[in-house]
Amino acid sequence: MHDVMHGVLGLYNYWIVIILMMTGFYTVIARPNLVKKIIGLFIFQTSVFILFISMAKIEGGTAPIISEGARIYSNPLPHVLILTAIVVSLATTALALALVIRIREAYGTINEDDIHVQDEEA
Repeated sequence: MHDVMHGVLGLYNYWIVIILMMTGFYTVIARPNLVKKIIGLFIFQTSVFILFISMAKIEGGTAPIISEGARIYSNPLPHVLILTAIVVSLATTALALALVIRIREAYGTINEDDIHVQDEEA
């Protein structure tokens, strides 16, 4: 029983990924406020980054530099891809917030339900 609990709790970073992913997903789906939706999307994206970085880590792996005694190397490609994804995520978030500002100017609200009502009336 102790080994099972240690195995499940030993994967705490995956539990954090699940919690963050579901929190972000719920926020995107359940909240009518556009800024809260963007924050939920950002949380969801962050959980994906943590997931990829967690999967890329190799226990006992070293940097991919040939040296004596090193037998297991970690692949740096996933980490580089996540750095690129972080930059894209920040740019996407900035663009989404700029669009929310324009929506606020056009509709006078950032509540998705109110925007739909105004569109149906027009």
